[in-house]
Amino acid sequence: MAKLQNSAGQPMRQQSHRMVIFIAIFILMTLLILYSSNNNNESIYTPFNVAANNALRSTDLKKWAGKDGYVPVYGNKNMSLHCRNCALVTSSSHVLGSQAGEEIDRTECVIRMNDAPTLGYETDVGNRTSLRVVAHSSVFRVVRRPNEFLRHSDSNSMIIFWGPPNKIGKDAKGTLYRLIQRVSMTYSNMSCFSVTPIKMRRFDSLFHRETGRDRQKSHSWLSTGWFTMVMAIEICDNIKVYGMVPPNHCGKKSVSKKMPYHYYKPRGPDECVTYLQNESSRRGNHHRFITEKQVFARWAKQYNITFTHPKW
Repeated sequence: MAKLQNSAGQPMRQQSHRMVIFIAIFILMTLLILYSSNNNNESIYTPFNVAANNALRSTDLKKWAGKDGYVPVYGNKNMSLHCRNCALVTSSSHVLGSQAGEEIDRTECVIRMNDAPTLGYETDVGNRTSLRVVAHSSVFRVVRRPNEFLRHSDSNSMIIFWGPPNKIGKDAKGTLYRLIQRVSMTYSNMSCFSVTPIKMRRFDSLFHRETGRDRQKSHSWLSTGWFTMVMAIEICDNIKVYGMVPPNHCGKKSVSKKMPYHYYKPRGPDECVTYLQNESSRRGNHHRFITEKQVFARWAKQYNITFTHPKW
């Protein structure tokens, strides 16, 4: 009878022993996952106050600037543009109703971004373009409307294309680079440049220095606004920015009216919704618009930058 009890109890003890081992392994794996997550917390982007972080290192962008970071897409032209006063016209719908067009056109140099049009919006955004900064993702939209973006500009105006070197770099052999090259050859009134791979890495390093965040680890994409602001500081002695909201704008309770993200897309996404979603999103790569604007606010004190429509 005792033998029967022993033989029955042994499987029970073995099963209990396996359960203890399983629980121990589960707890250990959970702890390892939590430890790994804490050690890689840069991959989870959370908004923070750049302006209040005294540990960040500021870069002298006037010394950081280098015309060698821009290479002609075709020919042997030099990126030698320099302006005393610049109007940087954003693509925000806050420029609508500003009636700033005449003031913008009187400015020595006018800087625009991507495929932001002037035709039909001259009263608010002006008509002239001295420099247009174009992301690789906007090249096709610009080329599809040559009368607007390629023929209709200042004499000797410039386009600077930025993007992954394998798409727009000198060594790129894809469709996009050939298209940029053809544009440069066709429209002799314009000087077309691309940002070199070394300069692209320096833009990443600048973001890290100014925000404390590694761009890649924090799953961030630099916006065209980031590139354009840096280029404007390189080129201009004084900059007046039209249409850019301050970094705390979308957190104000008084902001109730929806504003389209782009002034030329009235049915497009809401600006504040776009900013907030991009700033806090943890999956995929996103522009960190609010973080970038915190940096711009700090740069404004160093590089003679003023903001209007809205004024801040």
